[in-house]
Amino acid sequence: MRKGILIYFVFMFLLACSPAPSEEIAPEQEQEKETEVLSTFVPTESQPSDVKETPLMPTNTAGADVEASPAPGKSFEPYIGDPLPVVQGSLFSSSGVCTICHQRNMSASGEDVDIGEFWRGTMMANAARDPYWLANVQAETVKAPALSDVIENKCSTCHMPMAHVTAKTEGASQVIFGDGFLNDGHELHDLAMDGVSCTVCHQIRADNLGKDESFSGGFVIDTKTPAGNRVIYGPFDIEQKPNEIMRSGSGFTTVASEHIQQSELCASCHTLYTPYLDAQSGEVAGVFPEQTPYLEWLASDYGAQTSCQDCHMPVADGAVKLSVVGGKPRTPFSKHAFVGGNTFVLGVLRDHGLEMGVTAGSEQFEETMQRAKVLLGDSVSLAINDAEVTSDSIVFEIVLASNVGHKFPSGFPSRRAWLHVVVKDSDGEVVFESGEYTPDGKIVEDDNDISPERYEPHYDQIDSPEQVQIYQSILADTNGKVTTTLLQGSHYVKDNRLLPVGFDKTQVMDDIAVYGEALYDDNFTGGMDTVTYDVPIVDAKAPFTIEVSLLYQAVSYRWVENLRQTEGGEIARFLGYYDASSNHPVVVQRIVQSVSP
Repeated sequence: MRKGILIYFVFMFLLACSPAPSEEIAPEQEQEKETEVLSTFVPTESQPSDVKETPLMPTNTAGADVEASPAPGKSFEPYIGDPLPVVQGSLFSSSGVCTICHQRNMSASGEDVDIGEFWRGTMMANAARDPYWLANVQAETVKAPALSDVIENKCSTCHMPMAHVTAKTEGASQVIFGDGFLNDGHELHDLAMDGVSCTVCHQIRADNLGKDESFSGGFVIDTKTPAGNRVIYGPFDIEQKPNEIMRSGSGFTTVASEHIQQSELCASCHTLYTPYLDAQSGEVAGVFPEQTPYLEWLASDYGAQTSCQDCHMPVADGAVKLSVVGGKPRTPFSKHAFVGGNTFVLGVLRDHGLEMGVTAGSEQFEETMQRAKVLLGDSVSLAINDAEVTSDSIVFEIVLASNVGHKFPSGFPSRRAWLHVVVKDSDGEVVFESGEYTPDGKIVEDDNDISPERYEPHYDQIDSPEQVQIYQSILADTNGKVTTTLLQGSHYVKDNRLLPVGFDKTQVMDDIAVYGEALYDDNFTGGMDTVTYDVPIVDAKAPFTIEVSLLYQAVSYRWVENLRQTEGGEIARFLGYYDASSNHPVVVQRIVQSVSP
């Protein structure tokens, strides 16, 4: 592998000498234009060339709370991240090579949709730095040291894909720790730390997408074509001159292909099966569906109507010029926001980014968090129905309607959502509360947060503060013991995550089925759940106020507490970050209603 330092000089020359095909530059403007282009690529001490300030996006009333915030008494200074790496390998180039030209993107409506600026503050860009992921991988290797190489190889496939594929092609180890990719002396370290970068997704071929063999990182990338003649897939046919410039500077030629905009591309990593061990023998006994949003999507009405990219890479308002070297504006252009729901780790990256060596600024992480909160706020609708006050109780229904194309929450099983319900009397005194939480992320009265061996069941009716409706998946080992260790998780004993519209829980495959009491709850259906609350109000005075919040947590309390039982550098580092933060949940939706007899 060689460092792509000279690429700057190549592009400076090409850009200075070759006006964009779609622009005419008058002679008196040439010097001004050249200065502007060159200043784009020349860093200064005060402002690195590939970072710019962008105002924060406004948020909505839902999703108002930030999941990870500094603990009381602590504050974190804003910072600008490191420059994107400029590295060219035999199969991949890093993000800094691509953003030399693919930057300053604006839509026809004036919307700033800069590709690199959006991407660098996402979980995709920081997949290799994610401290929670690293802590979990290390915990798994400590618990099963004989399988450490297998675990690290599997996990680096999708979190450090450029380094993984390169090493695998060269017949080298694909491990993460020790002398592996995390070591800054490793020749593939820079590519590894660039996470899920441009030339990964845009080099994935359509060959096996959507098939079982493509899942769990089974994507296909051409490893035969030499550097300088490699193909990048995009949604548009590119004009000859910009494509020639791209090939001269980066070694890649763009080819148009529809598969780059299809859900099957995302499914290659976001459909993940992990091996599990028999609790008695310690031998590998099978594979477990750790996360399956693509299969859930296929089983819903959304499978025939929309794609992953429609929600997680929303389309810009108007056509967008893809590159500073020219070419006509293109539409539809998918913003490289890669927005999801993991605001907790984004908050950790924002607050501790300097020591992690991130390539995004604190402001860019904050912008991504704001986008995540907007997405979460649109995920579920809440309603209070049929509230009735009697002499000794209030009975009402809470109706949740899912607006998501897969289960909610979906993805890694540490995620959960729950109902926080508070009933107050005419004096504002609390007469009932279910789902209260503490600053360390614990849900009060949740059986699983109280004991690692138990879990809160699904409820159709709640009549006690000790009962909490939590939408989550709970893993168990081959002996039926509840666990948060993926290598021990052989099946789900509870999965009552909200289902997408059109999802028939009686007809789907086992890998995406509903487990526990929710399977037999007639009010828990595709797209909806209805929970009845019967609240005692002895000696309380009307009118009463019902406050309902749907809360979301990306990293739940039990998953963190169980990590404390295992020693390791990455584990200790994450726990330090966690303890320095307040794990407040995100408010997905909140409604308030007053009721009287």
